[in-house]
Amino acid sequence: MQKDQGQGNMGAHMKVIITGASAGIGLAVCERFLQDRRITVVGIDINPGKLVNERYHHVLADVSDLESLPEIGEVTHLINNAGVQNTSQDIAINLGGVMNCTRLYGLQPAIQSIVNVASASAHSGAEFPEYVASKGGVVAYTKWTALQVAQYGATCNSISPGGVLTELNRPVMDDPDKWRAIMAETLLPKWASAEEIAEWVYFMATVNRSMTAQDILVDNGEMAKSNFVW
Repeated sequence: MQKDQGQGNMGAHMKVIITGASAGIGLAVCERFLQDRRITVVGIDINPGKLVNERYHHVLADVSDLESLPEIGEVTHLINNAGVQNTSQDIAINLGGVMNCTRLYGLQPAIQSIVNVASASAHSGAEFPEYVASKGGVVAYTKWTALQVAQYGATCNSISPGGVLTELNRPVMDDPDKWRAIMAETLLPKWASAEEIAEWVYFMATVNRSMTAQDILVDNGEMAKSNFVW
């Protein structure tokens, strides 16, 4: 029997898988979810975990390698965040990893919500080619997934951050000339913190019960920036 829409989002204990949990956005998302005492978090990463919490469990695994991913039962929320940039593995990890984890942990009756971390580059194309292709694929795959999990009363959405203040972006953050050029391309001259993106992910996964098959762009107005010349 199909459960009522959003039934599992209220009150009951939740088991959340978060990939790419060791640093950046993924670590911030883990910390945000652990603030909710109803939630147990399973972090998946190729690197060791940094969190010490009785409700946090860390798994060393490569999301692009289906065989390395363990069986984890009764997952209620899946956050597909693991990603790399400008490597030979961009598509295998950024898109293939989302597909692998969704297949294993998301397409099952206990699921309540899936949030995929895409990128503003999926909309603008202004990035490394393999990275753009991988994140564009994530947005499209999100819509496919939403169709599959609707039978469980679950939602699936993606978030497309613009620039985020993480170590992955350190090369341009520490270059004054590049940073000025980047800020000139942004309507609100700043980047988001990992903690702000984590708040969006938490809301989309645990508060939202009616939005599905959507991509949320959080880019400080980068996509909206335009100049009128007369």
